Amino acid sequence: MANGYAGRFLHVDLTDGRCSPFTVEDDRLRKFIGGSSLGAKLFLDGYPLDADPLAPESPLMVMTGPMVGSGFPGTSRFAVCAKSPLTGIWGESACGGTFGPELKKAGYDGIVITGRAEKPVVLSILEGEAKLTDASGLWGKDVYETTDLLKEADKGAKALVIGPAGENLVRFAAIGNDKGHFVGRTGLGAVMGAKRLKAISVRGSGKLTRADETRFREIQKAAIEEIKDSALAGSLHAMGSDANMDIGMINGDVPVKNWSVGEDFDLSSALSGPTLSETYLTRAHACSHCPVACKRVVKVPDGPFQTEEGPGPEYETCATFGTMIMNRNLAGVIKANELCNRLGMDTISCGAAIAWAMELFEKGTLTVKETDGLDLAWGNMESVLALLPRIARREGFGDLLAQGSLAAARKIGGDAVDAVVHVKGLELPMHDPRGFHGMGLAYMMSNRGGCHLQHAVLATEQGMASWPQLFPMKDDYQGTTSEGKAELVFHSENYGILGNSLSICHYLTDCLKPETIRDAFNA
Repeated sequence: MANGYAGRFLHVDLTDGRCSPFTVEDDRLRKFIGGSSLGAKLFLDGYPLDADPLAPESPLMVMTGPMVGSGFPGTSRFAVCAKSPLTGIWGESACGGTFGPELKKAGYDGIVITGRAEKPVVLSILEGEAKLTDASGLWGKDVYETTDLLKEADKGAKALVIGPAGENLVRFAAIGNDKGHFVGRTGLGAVMGAKRLKAISVRGSGKLTRADETRFREIQKAAIEEIKDSALAGSLHAMGSDANMDIGMINGDVPVKNWSVGEDFDLSSALSGPTLSETYLTRAHACSHCPVACKRVVKVPDGPFQTEEGPGPEYETCATFGTMIMNRNLAGVIKANELCNRLGMDTISCGAAIAWAMELFEKGTLTVKETDGLDLAWGNMESVLALLPRIARREGFGDLLAQGSLAAARKIGGDAVDAVVHVKGLELPMHDPRGFHGMGLAYMMSNRGGCHLQHAVLATEQGMASWPQLFPMKDDYQGTTSEGKAELVFHSENYGILGNSLSICHYLTDCLKPETIRDAFNA
């Protein structure tokens, strides 16, 4: 087994309760490295492609990469892979936080889960020993409550957790880690819920081997200096991902009113990174071994949208529960983010589904009769907050939205389908391809559907990243032209897939030189 790997993977059969370590051949690791790339290879080689995503025989995979747990900046991430219950095609989503490094310390590079438990269970992995324990007392509890209870049982453990949305098979259910880090896209929380797996708890103290420890530390220090010099890293540290809101509105990147309005600067100003910093921000937070600290911790102290101190909204959430639904109240966005986190729902797909419903409500296609009395006028956050638990519990109109925008639209028919903005059934993230033409092509090419995280096209078109060492690049990729975008998407996707395989944060691959990442991997 090569340096950087723990050396083992774990197969868990929930039907018969067996937990069996296994190894992956070195030549396969050399070709596919890790993360979602290795997960896809294991899926294609060993499991039925035509099975229902929620069937017992459909696998759920949790995969790290060889640099996870190394301490190199941005390498706390891991990928979860399965056939998506939202789209019916390949599903994957990555997450930061602490779970990935802890899984490596516990002795495993990844977990493959099949079968279905008779009753809710927790998969516990302690120093390499795996077992299934009864989770009946946790079933029905939200992500925050479950996380706290698992930490009470084992203070040092790190956990992956689903909430009520995952239990009830909401097609865009998410999986939470450390309350503020989520495996958000493609509905993988529903796969976990279908298997009656409430949580995965890991703790370990193992260490990874390196080919050249001294050389690795030198490269690690150089990487930190590169990050300090990066304008992108500085912006993320100062304002988090919501730094994109103001400049994005200027550049035509931010969708407004379910993608139907070109710009609204008053709206973006009310929801921007500076506004968040001046109002509800309490502190910044970082993933394991990351010097950027882009995560926001917030608190709404009083009023109808009061929250406890906790994880704040990313840019995507400020757009889906802000500009997309014409809501100017940042406190309302924070409250919606907290509810989605607790219930375990992807804020992108959930907010997009609500924006779609608001457009149909405005047109008269939907009325209060169909929405169970909820007034879905643009910007009505009281109705939005009332709707979120109904989606998670699949109650009434919430059950329709829980199927995802496209499936819901097909049930209604007519102009409802035209109002859905998606690629391959996955609601688009909050980046408008009309402002950046390369993103449109990248959305079409993404194997999981509309995705901004399998490439570095947006950062390049925005002028925030450049890799002339990797492929010939233009001096200026203007967003609103198509010139040179095919080559850009081709090369950028290859580089993005490498980052996914290594399990490095996309922000850090944008900040670091490719040769720095290469040298760290080789060390």
